Amino acid sequence: MVMNKKITTTKIAIFQKKEIRKAIYNNEWWFSVIDAVEALTDSVKPRVYWNAMKTRVKSDDGFQLSTICRQLKLEAPDGKMRETDCANTEGIFRIIQSIPSPKAEPFKRWLAKVGYERVKEIEDPELAIKRTRMLYKLKGYPSGWIEKRMRGIAIREELTDEWKERGVKKQREYEILTAEISKACFGITPSQYKKMKKLDRENLRDHMDDFELIFSMLGERATAEIHRTENSQGVPKLKSDARAGGNIAGGARRKLEKRLGRSIVSKNNFLSPKKRVKKLK
Repeated sequence: MVMNKKITTTKIAIFQKKEIRKAIYNNEWWFSVIDAVEALTDSVKPRVYWNAMKTRVKSDDGFQLSTICRQLKLEAPDGKMRETDCANTEGIFRIIQSIPSPKAEPFKRWLAKVGYERVKEIEDPELAIKRTRMLYKLKGYPSGWIEKRMRGIAIREELTDEWKERGVKKQREYEILTAEISKACFGITPSQYKKMKKLDRENLRDHMDDFELIFSMLGERATAEIHRTENSQGVPKLKSDARAGGNIAGGARRKLEKRLGRSIVSKNNFLSPKKRVKKLK
């Protein structure tokens, strides 16, 4: 069973009053298998049913249901993020075929409907951009900040694409390169930055102000351009480039701080009213 942590969005959908947890992984919806089994069978022990089902299907035709699943972190009933067996739309359809249930056809129609939105976004990425803008707007972010954040997302994706093409393979390597840019730009790593802003699982950049976003973009854009200009290859050289790109942004930041007489690196962060209450307790 493949383990992976790269989840961009998690939500809960409802099928006939049953909650089905889902997550976006590699630009498609992945659904909690346990939740799907419970919805289809009304079993009081869906986890036991699923485990028995995996054994039964394997012994019947040699096909292993576990091979079409991934363990993704979803929020459990106790509020904690836990590894959960998940399958994409195709995988869930395969699982449905192994469950004798009168709810199978309605569930298939429901599955097609809830996955449709994401499919359309894959076909037309502009829809995903519009949806992201709307989500930020609903959270109360100002329009100017949203445009900077969207531009920052594009620059970040461009940089990670460069890293992938130039030899970066492991998630840890992406984290190391990102930390090099951050240290050179802001004087602290992303994890230190989150601690300073008192963030937990929240996205750091969603809690940066305009200047913090601007200097983040400058550091990453400069790094990407250095990679291309020098045709950099391999993690050691990319790490050196990342430090250089971050230093360019860091130099600009320090000049602005000197002129303004204050630090750009801020403890302030944007939190929804609900989150603000939690932080104050």
